[in-house]
Amino acid sequence: MTGAVLVRELRRSFATTTAVDGASWSAGAGTVTALLGPNGAGKTTTVECLEGLQRPDAGSVQVLGVDPWHAGPDHRARVGVMLQEGGLPTSSRPLALLRHLAALYAEPAPLDELVARLGIDEFARTTVRRMSGGQRQRVALAAALLPRPDVLFLDEPTAGLDPHARLEVWDLVRTEATRGACVVVTTHSFEEAERLANRIVIMAAGRVVADGTLDEVRGGRSLEDVYFALTARAAR
Repeated sequence: MTGAVLVRELRRSFATTTAVDGASWSAGAGTVTALLGPNGAGKTTTVECLEGLQRPDAGSVQVLGVDPWHAGPDHRARVGVMLQEGGLPTSSRPLALLRHLAALYAEPAPLDELVARLGIDEFARTTVRRMSGGQRQRVALAAALLPRPDVLFLDEPTAGLDPHARLEVWDLVRTEATRGACVVVTTHSFEEAERLANRIVIMAAGRVVADGTLDEVRGGRSLEDVYFALTARAAR
């Protein structure tokens, strides 16, 4: 296995519950990998191990050749993270927060451009605690993009967004991959996976049940049909 992101026989349990059970997959630079699966499949736990937020019980994960649990600040500056929930200080206003974050990087992405493309200027005076879910998503994505990361983890990046904002996010994700970043997107949207991903990884019951290009995974069927067949079989 080679790639910017490597997952090898990853196992992670919580008390008597096994969240990830021997998962293996990889993702390369300049690509978008969509991680699909039902709730409880182990997607978020896997990504949190890759982000250094959780420590594997067995197996290993690597990001840019480094174990993220032991990564230093230089490595972390090369990784962008958008959590599904939380991660933003609730008393902050978006522009002040993003300006503060941009100042932490030597060559941040153009902040004004990100703010305009994501429509953040429309609610610039609103504190995080008073924002809608979709507004928080846009600020969290901007924060993840600021360091011009080599690896970008996006957990449900378009959840709660209107159709126009969703298309803008997809365009930003494609731009990051074209720039050379390795992008991993966790999603429940088949359309999102089909529109964005070079590679599809489907997880169910903590295991990888499909891994390949869109055409390889579909095998002549719809992605939705393949997904439900594989996840139903894994649940038995």
